[in-house]
Amino acid sequence: MSDIKRVVLAYSGGLDTSVILKWLQVTYGCEVVTFTADLGQGEELEPARAKARLMGVPDEHIHIDDLREEFVRDFVFPMMRANARYEGDYLLGTSIARPLISKRLVEIARATGADAIAHGATGKGNDQVRFELSAYALAPDIRVIAPWREWNLTSRTALIAWAEQHQIPVPRDKRGESPFSTDANLLHTSSEGKVLEDPWEEVPGYVYSRTVDPEDAPDVPEYVTVDFERGDGVALNGEAMSPATLLAALNELGRRHGIGRLDLVENRFVGMKSRGLYETPGGEIYARAHRGIEQITLDRGAAHLKDELMPRYAELIYNGLWFSPEREMLQAAIDHSQAEVTGTVRLKLYKGVAGVVGRRSPRSLYSERHVTFEDDAGAYDQQDAAGFIKLNALRLRLLARRSQGG
Repeated sequence: MSDIKRVVLAYSGGLDTSVILKWLQVTYGCEVVTFTADLGQGEELEPARAKARLMGVPDEHIHIDDLREEFVRDFVFPMMRANARYEGDYLLGTSIARPLISKRLVEIARATGADAIAHGATGKGNDQVRFELSAYALAPDIRVIAPWREWNLTSRTALIAWAEQHQIPVPRDKRGESPFSTDANLLHTSSEGKVLEDPWEEVPGYVYSRTVDPEDAPDVPEYVTVDFERGDGVALNGEAMSPATLLAALNELGRRHGIGRLDLVENRFVGMKSRGLYETPGGEIYARAHRGIEQITLDRGAAHLKDELMPRYAELIYNGLWFSPEREMLQAAIDHSQAEVTGTVRLKLYKGVAGVVGRRSPRSLYSERHVTFEDDAGAYDQQDAAGFIKLNALRLRLLARRSQGG
C-alpha cells in the first residue's frame, strides 16, 4: 500500500486510535482524515477534535457526525422488528453499530478522495470482520488498514512507550492496565476482558455503568406504555417521540430500575468463546414491548415463521453481514410481517424486570368471544374439535397399530 496518500480513520480520541493516527502518518507518510461518530455513547466528543488538531489534522479533515437518529431509525428499529437476539440473549448493541460506522467511513473516503480506511479493531475480535465486510460490500475496491494486524506493539506497555516516543499525550489514568474494556452507544454498553475473563467469577459491581443494581432499584414498580405503528415505536406514555429520543427515554427508565443486564459467554465469529457484560436498559424494555404487541397482531403462522428466521437473522448481524443480500431478503420478509403491528403495550418495570402486563390494538386478532369460558353466543362450536383431533391423530394411530403388530 505504498501508494496510499490519504486514509480515513475511525477515531475516538482515545489512546489507541491516537497512536494509530500517528502510526499511519509515520508508517505510510499519508494524510489522515478522522471520523468520530456520535452514536449516543454519552461522552463529550469535542475533545476528539482537539486531539486530532494536536496531531496535525486540519479542521477540514476532522469529521464529528451526530448519527443518533439514523442509528436508531435505520439500524436498531429494523433489527428490533425481528426480535433479534444472538444466541437467544444478546441484543446486538455493538454489532448493529458497526455497519453504520463503516458506511460513513466509506462516504467520507469518497468525499475526500481517500485511498483507504482504517480502524482500531484487534485481530482477535468480531469488529474487524464487521467493519471490513461492511466496507467491502459498499465499496468493493476500498483498501483497509488494520494496524493491530500489522504493527509489533503487542502490549499496552509498548503502546504507551511508542506514544511517548512520538509526543502523544498519555493521560495518567491510561498508564495502568485497564481492568476491562468498554464500548457504548445509545443502545447499550458492553464490557469485556481482564476481570471478566474467568466465566466462573461473578461480575464485580464496579463494571456496571449504565444500570443501578436491581437490589437497589425502587421498591415501587413503575408502569409505562409504548405505542407502535407498523412495528416501530412512536410514543412513550402517549407522548410522540423520534426513534432516538424514545430509546434515550427508555434507557433512563431502564437505568433507574436495573433493567437490561446480561452476563454472557458467546461464540465469536472468529472461532473462540468470550465472556461479555452487556447493559441494554432501554433496548430490553423496547424488545419486550415489541414482542407484546406482536402477540395480539401477528397471525400464528407469521409469528412462528419469524421465530424460526430470527436466529439466522441475528447471526448475520453478529457476523457483520448487515449489507448482505440474505439479510436484506430476511428484512423484507420481516418488514412485511409488521404491516398490522400497531397498538399500545403497558409494561411494569420492577427490580430488573420489564414485564408486559397489557396490550391493545385496533388491528388485534385476539377475540374474547372465542376464548371465553362463559357463553360464547355461538362463536365457536366445541363439537368441531372432535373431528379436528381425529384427523390430526390419524397418522399417530396408524403408527401405533403398526408398532403393536396390528
